[in-house]
Amino acid sequence: MPPTDDIADLRARAWVGDAVLALYARQWILAQVDIKPADRTEEFIRMTANDFLGCMGEPTKVEAGIGDVYQADGLDAAFAHIESTLLPLYLTQRKKRR
Repeated sequence: MPPTDDIADLRARAWVGDAVLALYARQWILAQVDIKPADRTEEFIRMTANDFLGCMGEPTKVEAGIGDVYQADGLDAAFAHIESTLLPLYLTQRKKRR
């Protein structure tokens, strides 16, 4: 079924997108040698927080977009979407924090 503007549909798609983003973030964080185990939780929160997602648009819509890609094309495509849309901004913000 194609995505709609219905709020319940949007939230359901965002629920899935949030899960995909969480998995991506955890795998990305584990692969970073400069992130100490004690700092992983804070990094995860920053990477998945509505404050960060809000830089790309309304957070629920951003997560729904991830969910849409996942539903249509699978996990690899959703991860590629995150890498091309969210990760560059996240890395820019992360660099400024250091």
